[in-house]
Amino acid sequence: MHIPVAIAKKRAKVPLKRYPIQKKFQTAEYLRTVPHLRLRLPIQALLARLRSESDFLLTQFFRDRDFLRLQPPIITSSDCEGAGEVFTVAAQVTTPASLGDGEQAAIREGGFFRKPSFLTVSSQLHLEAYMHEHPKVWTLSPTFRAEKSDTPRHASEFQMLEVELRTQNLAEVMDLVEDMIRSLVQGLRKKSFLEQLVAAKTTWEQSGTDGLEGDCQHLSSRWDGLEKTSWPRITYEAAVRLLQDSVKSGESEFIHEPNKDAGLHLEHEKYIAIMVGLGQPVFVTDYPRAMKPFYMLPSASQVGQGESAETAACFDLLLPEICEVVGGSLREHRLQNLEAAMSRRHLDLRPIHDNSGSTNDLSTGPAGIMGGNLEWYVDLRRFGSVPHGGFGFGFDRLLCYLSGIRNIKDVIPWPRHYGKCDC
Repeated sequence: MHIPVAIAKKRAKVPLKRYPIQKKFQTAEYLRTVPHLRLRLPIQALLARLRSESDFLLTQFFRDRDFLRLQPPIITSSDCEGAGEVFTVAAQVTTPASLGDGEQAAIREGGFFRKPSFLTVSSQLHLEAYMHEHPKVWTLSPTFRAEKSDTPRHASEFQMLEVELRTQNLAEVMDLVEDMIRSLVQGLRKKSFLEQLVAAKTTWEQSGTDGLEGDCQHLSSRWDGLEKTSWPRITYEAAVRLLQDSVKSGESEFIHEPNKDAGLHLEHEKYIAIMVGLGQPVFVTDYPRAMKPFYMLPSASQVGQGESAETAACFDLLLPEICEVVGGSLREHRLQNLEAAMSRRHLDLRPIHDNSGSTNDLSTGPAGIMGGNLEWYVDLRRFGSVPHGGFGFGFDRLLCYLSGIRNIKDVIPWPRHYGKCDC
């Protein structure tokens, strides 16, 4: 039963003037400091229903296609992305007096798990472990990144939808992403969520009471673009040429000069989404291998070149304005090639023992890439593997795009980000 805020406040046993959310303009920043009360706002109630219905529709989509839903671990002993932006898991452990001095010292030195442990940055590696027996798997679970970033697109805790399936064709993975998002939008439209969002956002923009940062002017066109078929696809190399040509012609100016070796910045992605997508999402494929994680298979035209291959069989999906929402690739399923790729990135497979006898599973190689405790992942190839690929999909970022809310912290019910973890 939905109880209006006004009624809820009347039933409260404290003076109305003490209620943190008064009937006046409230900034988005302030509302994020009272997330437990922000949930009472009508727009937040609508976002909760949008999130719930999206979860259901995605579950239905994958169930209809015989995907197995899994619950991967939240605590891990490895860094999937290799960037080192992980939260360390620790506990205040009181060692029993019955333990010997050596055992007590080992617990104090190695921590609760006797080895470094972290909150997961991706469930991909664990999903891959199922590939031998299950051809299609997926999950929607919490993901954590210890990035000291406070942009509208980043949060420290968010929901990531991840998929792995047996395939040798990158286009098949992109087709699945396209079908998934289109099916989701069509299902939400049938439940009149677009009309509800437009009405709610129009109301708050006129009254200025909810203090959210959003825009409903182009909301309908966003949804229309997601429902169109045959989303454009362009290679990374072609995308960089497009950016460079726009600069040479004087058509565009960028803060960061387009360069093949420097990657795509947000301003570049926005330009590509506008010029190539024309209102639709855009797949950018075949990025340089040096920019991507170790586990990616080389591009189809370079599979036989081993470590000399320059590009990876991968893609990023860019949405207009919000940019990257999905990243995927084919996975390197050949043992020798995987080991060579890991060696080139200076990734340590086995635990490292120091002189004190303690174990440290996380080390930093010369390239600054963190690894360790990946022997189990190599076992997935050592004892037989199958060609497969998959993707990670930023669930909360898509909700931002669908709702027209610019800041991801306003669609996540309990936002955690650098410097903030309220409630």
